Amino acid sequence: MHIQKKDLDRDVVNPSQIRNIIRTFKNKLPELFPGRSEVPKTLIFAKSDSHADDIIHIVREEFDEGNYFCKKVTYKTEEDPKSLLAQFRNAYNPRIAVTVDMISTGTDVKPLECLLFMRDVKSKNYFEQMKGRGTRTFGFDDLRKVTPSTVSAKTHFVIVDAVGVTKSVKTDSRPLERKRATPFSDLLNAVTMGAQDEDLFMSLANRLARLANQLTAKEKGIFEEKAKGKTINQTVKDLLNAYNPDSIEEKADEIKRDNPEITETEAREQAKEHLNKTASSTFNGELNDYIENVRRVHEQIIDTVNIDNVTAAEWGKDAIYKAGEMVKDFSEYLKEHKDEITALRIFYDQPYKLRELTFSMIKEVLDKLKADKPVLAPLHVWQAYEQLETVNGKSPKNELVALVSLIRRVTGIDAQLTAYDKTVDINFRNWVFEKQAGALKFNEEQMNWLRMIKEHIATSFHIELDDLDYTPFDAYGGRGKMWQLFGDGMDTVISEMNAALVV
Repeated sequence: MHIQKKDLDRDVVNPSQIRNIIRTFKNKLPELFPGRSEVPKTLIFAKSDSHADDIIHIVREEFDEGNYFCKKVTYKTEEDPKSLLAQFRNAYNPRIAVTVDMISTGTDVKPLECLLFMRDVKSKNYFEQMKGRGTRTFGFDDLRKVTPSTVSAKTHFVIVDAVGVTKSVKTDSRPLERKRATPFSDLLNAVTMGAQDEDLFMSLANRLARLANQLTAKEKGIFEEKAKGKTINQTVKDLLNAYNPDSIEEKADEIKRDNPEITETEAREQAKEHLNKTASSTFNGELNDYIENVRRVHEQIIDTVNIDNVTAAEWGKDAIYKAGEMVKDFSEYLKEHKDEITALRIFYDQPYKLRELTFSMIKEVLDKLKADKPVLAPLHVWQAYEQLETVNGKSPKNELVALVSLIRRVTGIDAQLTAYDKTVDINFRNWVFEKQAGALKFNEEQMNWLRMIKEHIATSFHIELDDLDYTPFDAYGGRGKMWQLFGDGMDTVISEMNAALVV
């Protein structure tokens, strides 16, 4: 039996193919989203409703999660699709949504961080719309409400291409021609979900009119039953009337007669809304399913003989090239401004002064970088490095920590990109070991204070005596308590830690 690529997941279903994709996706998540303890909000594009069902079943098995974890968001779902969208947007679960096309356009899901394509798309415009679901930025506090382990605001999204959608040829076409190329099911779904577009309504009317000529009397009767008493011909007429100027004018006159107090403009707007609702309210999941089934006999062959194997799961060559360009641009930016920004001058020319670095100095670099080159945000550059070399440590706690780590890598202080807090941890252990190698021995309470100071330096890069009056030190007695513990040696401890931990 000869199987065409386009037949997979439509006429032929290969469960191993789906399972291999989902399993590889799961295994790659720590690389795609370092430091996360939960799956980022992910949208999977499927080829058909049955394909979506297969994907959901396998996702739940591979991730060992229940129904709440992964849900289908299409017009055929048993749950209210609008309610499901609200959950996907605002609640912790579901983490993964699978759709055919219902939320490819017109729906805002800001926490969405990953798009997994398991279907190809030939229309350039439609592909851009699908990608557009991931482009919404989202603040750190808002994103943390649905994805608690996030380390920053949403500044980017990831496309996982399992079918070559980013490489397949896309076609540009005029709006009407684009509608002609749109699958029947896509038109039905869009109208069902409330899309209001003249080309969309006209295209669907034309498809149904052609279908009406092919149906038997019995099939037309079933259509009428599922359409709540409306014939297929009346359905076509309602779709055409929705944007027919004469029909709109006629309905507007009727509304004006019943409501003489409203203006002509208001009457026309109400007429348009009424005609749109009349046309679109006919469609529902059961009717749409019947239309698709009666249009073509759909028989799937379950392929359990030809078992797929994963041959590659890697960053695309274009992604690696772009990562290299980003790292290069970042390095050039630092060199270009090293003489005008104090912190950069220290890193480049006066590394012995690293002990003098302050939070405000690093913040100055970050603010200028964001103002001049927002595309070089530290977390973006960090992820670019991850595609180019082995990185020592997990994704940084915040942008400032990432920035210091990156500056140290660019200026040659670190031969390998290393999370700054990891550097501080190592330096802290070495410093404590050296101090206690002689007669000096820190007790447990002193060590707790030293660890707090270490954590402060890891995120603020420097500690001053005044910092002991604030969180977290104030909760443990502030500078008075530290003096109690270290006596006259307190200033020496602070000075030594500032010097030893940042080298």
